[in-house]
Amino acid sequence: MKDMRNIKLTIEYDGKRYSGWQRLGDDDKTIQGKIEAIISQMTGEKIEIIGSGRTDSGTHARGQVANFKTTSQMSRNEMLTFLNRYLPRDIVIKKVEEMPERFHARYNATGKKYSYYVWNNPIPTVFERNHSFYFPQELDLEKMNEACQKLMGSHDFIGFSALKKSKKSTVRTIHELSIEQEGGMLHFTFVGNGFLYKMVRILMGTLLEIGTGKLPVSAIDDIFENKVRQQAGETVPAHGLFLDEVYYQ
Repeated sequence: MKDMRNIKLTIEYDGKRYSGWQRLGDDDKTIQGKIEAIISQMTGEKIEIIGSGRTDSGTHARGQVANFKTTSQMSRNEMLTFLNRYLPRDIVIKKVEEMPERFHARYNATGKKYSYYVWNNPIPTVFERNHSFYFPQELDLEKMNEACQKLMGSHDFIGFSALKKSKKSTVRTIHELSIEQEGGMLHFTFVGNGFLYKMVRILMGTLLEIGTGKLPVSAIDDIFENKVRQQAGETVPAHGLFLDEVYYQ
């Protein structure tokens, strides 16, 4: 009997055409569904891949991670070539690695890095429209930076998530939250040990409302205290969001 191998993939994708990461029944409009179909074709086995986590419909990735088990004897290089030849052009496998049997893309992840892009200019941009959120209102970056400082560290982020209720802990730690400006483009970086459902997009909506003066900086403390989703900002669109990297030990 052939030995079972555990293969780790690092994946880049443009989420515009897809209903998110997670396969939904027979729907092949998902990233997971597309990749599984090609790997199954490549190995001649029915393959299920495990992602580090779901990304919403329209969200992009530069460093999503997944793993799958196979008895295929193809080399990693052959797999890489095959996958990138047959996958749609908006999904690319950046790396194929052989992992120990127990490696699990989701359970072994120790943290994630996300980027969110805001085009903050009175004039829209054609080329970035699918990869940034057009937000023409004037923003007070000083207040937004102040709010970023308050969000860092360990807190219960339930008020900044789309979870109704959770039996599991909703405490998360944000290690880095920064804003960089390049012309009209604002680049927000979020690094943490994990993120709740829609948490980055709700944090972004809250920061933008603080930037326009709709919410005071002190709203952050109130939301942590009251744990009420309605007190936080709008959920910004998914197309400005990128999963940059998944961290492992």
